[in-house]
Amino acid sequence: MFMDKTTFIKLMDEKMKLIRTEYGLTQDKMAVILGISKKTLIEIEKGRKSLGWTGSVTLASIFSDSTLLRDALGGDISGMIISVAFKDLEVDYPRTWGGRVWWKTVQETDGYRIQQNLISHHYRILDQENRRLFASFSLEDTRAVMDEIQKS
Repeated sequence: MFMDKTTFIKLMDEKMKLIRTEYGLTQDKMAVILGISKKTLIEIEKGRKSLGWTGSVTLASIFSDSTLLRDALGGDISGMIISVAFKDLEVDYPRTWGGRVWWKTVQETDGYRIQQNLISHHYRILDQENRRLFASFSLEDTRAVMDEIQKS
């Protein structure tokens, strides 16, 4: 599955009601949590409106422990948001857990690893200290960055 902002927003729109149900929340409580009106929440649940990018990130961030979201996004919700938000940008990422769950190593060279998320299929490069150096949905782009790292 290729994930871009449009796809992420659509997924969050579709999962919102299920997440609300998973947490046992009323529409009133969910609206307060997300900072939207109950009317807007109802319109989103009926497919007439959208959370948009900011609302989708809010939903995913607040409910990052949701089993539904973890299953849909591969457990690394923050990594998914970062990959989508920082597409085509260079960013200094913080240290990760090193891919103990949800990740498979695609390539390892000189202590650097390319890993792929088992659910969302996005890629990342980790250094020897498990710091994320790059994230992308393109293996080609990820390998090109890995090649640049190896040259320096």
